[in-house]
Amino acid sequence: MPKPSAHIIAAIERPDEPTLIAIPIHSGQEPELARHRHERGQLFSIQNGLLVIHTSRGNWLMPPGMAGWIPPGTWHSAQWHGPTSGWSVYVSARACERLPGEARVVRMSRVLEAVVERATDWEPGAPLSPPQARLAEIAIDELQVAEEELALRLPMPRERRLAAIARALLANPADARSIGALASWAGISERSLTRHFKQETGMTFVHWRQQAKLARALALLSEGEPVGNVAFALGYESVSAFIAMFKRFLGTTPAQCMARRRSTSI
Repeated sequence: MPKPSAHIIAAIERPDEPTLIAIPIHSGQEPELARHRHERGQLFSIQNGLLVIHTSRGNWLMPPGMAGWIPPGTWHSAQWHGPTSGWSVYVSARACERLPGEARVVRMSRVLEAVVERATDWEPGAPLSPPQARLAEIAIDELQVAEEELALRLPMPRERRLAAIARALLANPADARSIGALASWAGISERSLTRHFKQETGMTFVHWRQQAKLARALALLSEGEPVGNVAFALGYESVSAFIAMFKRFLGTTPAQCMARRRSTSI
């Protein structure tokens, strides 16, 4: 990911500067970006590949067609899977007052995508012309009403034993241990695991476990792994069972999802 020049960084950090500053991003040879934060809000728009944002609240997955929103001051790190390109859009603190106060992944409307692409041609940090300012306001309006994609978030529990279970499943999504076996391993009752996991993440343990598998699936698919290999790597007994899970969560098959990724990179 190329680093902005010093004058761009200064512009990003001053809240009285232009509403939007858009900078192209590329995964290149840098697979991860260390934990950091910005005084401005940050909107990621991914053209191809997969970008995963990590915050203290969990992980947020951004395949093509989605956008990731990071509010000002939020500590986060980033990780790319496969050749990834797109844009990073920095939003002024003033405009962020109208936008969500928590990180999220949203569906990228055609209008928002078009404005972001246009904004990459603007001189970073320069005052916006009246037409540019109007387009920037349209982008903020679109982001305000953008539909959140809940299937692409993976909140992390904070309680020590629950966090240990979550980390174990993220490290090995094919882990076939039952809820009871995992609870015993972590030193917590199955009933407490079920109840507190829902309280801390907002989803049932079974649902969270499926989304952890989906997260790994997207990463492997973005890196070029065949669908069959991905299905068996995640512990599915058949490719059809994996495809059914994928479609239930994202409304599309793995092949269709990857076809969209390829078409956006042409």
